[in-house]
Amino acid sequence: MKKLMTVVVLGGVALVAGCSDIQSSRDLANPNLSGKQLAEQVCSFCHGAQGNSIDAQFPRLAGQQPQYLTEQLKAFRSHGRSDPKATQYMWGIARSLTDNQIAELASYYYGQIPTHGAPTNTTLVAEGDKIFHNGIPATNVPPCFACHGADGHGHDNFPRIASQHANYIIKQLHVIKYTDERPQAAIMKGVAHGLDDEQIRAVATYLSGQS
Repeated sequence: MKKLMTVVVLGGVALVAGCSDIQSSRDLANPNLSGKQLAEQVCSFCHGAQGNSIDAQFPRLAGQQPQYLTEQLKAFRSHGRSDPKATQYMWGIARSLTDNQIAELASYYYGQIPTHGAPTNTTLVAEGDKIFHNGIPATNVPPCFACHGADGHGHDNFPRIASQHANYIIKQLHVIKYTDERPQAAIMKGVAHGLDDEQIRAVATYLSGQS
């Protein structure tokens, strides 16, 4: 058991080390690299080859709405998004991306098939389902599907949130609720303020299991 734990820990360290070393390991300033090449040779370190990351600190990008992903990559490039992982990883990675590469990356990930989790806490799933479809009238929280679609797949610049890691959703809702590090998500600030931590966990758990 001790040997297995050591392997798991070392594997996690290797993943984070790989993500932090991307900038020096690839030719990120080459405008001739296609979006697919970038996805396979660079982005896959953290987000997986098909955009289905296994580490919840990095979002699943498979199936993400191209307009939304385009806006986020441009926000990383311009430093308009400043949450911790953005500054640690994405500012440097996105700084040399051309508009064409960004468009190709967005198209590539939109075409990938998302995987999803299998939540075991049925109470949280049921509560999250209720919030997603009915909102919370008492705190003026609208139903999530009103913007993100009945299936959570999003549209235009409203992101796909179905299949996303629960912990990633929780982290981003906390960033939106307590900071101004994601100005493009200002529309969500009022919504996030109407959710307490348990409600955030519930809706995140529900969404993580949606295909």
